[in-house]
Amino acid sequence: MNKVNLQSKFAKFTDHWHPRIVAELDDYLVKVAKLQGEFVWHTHEHEDELFLVMSGELLIKLPDEDITLSEGELFVVPKGIPHLPIAREEAKVLLLEHKSALHTGDVADERTVSKLEWI
Repeated sequence: MNKVNLQSKFAKFTDHWHPRIVAELDDYLVKVAKLQGEFVWHTHEHEDELFLVMSGELLIKLPDEDITLSEGELFVVPKGIPHLPIAREEAKVLLLEHKSALHTGDVADERTVSKLEWI
């Protein structure tokens, strides 16, 4: 049982769209990632996805609306809903996802990380 200092975890990497695991909660992984630019439209058919913005701003495009998250705000994308995360400037986010979820959902591209690392 160890406490996690999120700021020290964010300081360990500089790349974008590459989540790292910082904790495990039952069948869920707590991940941190730095985001900048536009990701890919994707869907998680069987899992919800929680985004908590630690710093910066994150736009999550959905089919029928756009959600803008500022520091300290979170949003849960329900399973089965296509979404496109966009960070115009660097944003630091905490993600809560089921262990089975790939961060690119149903899309596989050069940014898909199939083997996540613990930091």
